[in-house]
Amino acid sequence: MSDRIFGGVGLLFALLFIWAAFHIELSFISDPVGPRTFPIIIAIVMAVSSLVIFIKPDVEPKWPQAARLLEIVIAAAVMVLYALALPVAGFLIATAVAAAFLTWRLGTQPLWAVVSGVLTSVGIYTVFHLILGLSLARGPFGF
Repeated sequence: MSDRIFGGVGLLFALLFIWAAFHIELSFISDPVGPRTFPIIIAIVMAVSSLVIFIKPDVEPKWPQAARLLEIVIAAAVMVLYALALPVAGFLIATAVAAAFLTWRLGTQPLWAVVSGVLTSVGIYTVFHLILGLSLARGPFGF
């Protein structure tokens, strides 16, 4: 029963995501694909996954222990805080902090989690901003 509820909620979120994507304003200078395509693709993948879970649920799903469930809630909260921090701290700083925290919670030693967070942030920034020329949130230092 819990899998069907999870699948149904996932399907509702996917439909909401598609609805929101269609409300993205199009600029008169836009690439042929447009800004709506990527969110719609993600929503379709989510909808198909949710339908599979809804149609073919696990007979006896194993729910995580309370401590693990709390870890999942904390990880989700970190992602929400990350989205809120992007305009203030900028892409590099917000991504480094979020990636370091999540890596640490996945079991990496604290020092290596910080190294991993910084390298992840710089790597993504290099690919998306410097190579592909996409604009990312600027931080207090202008990058």
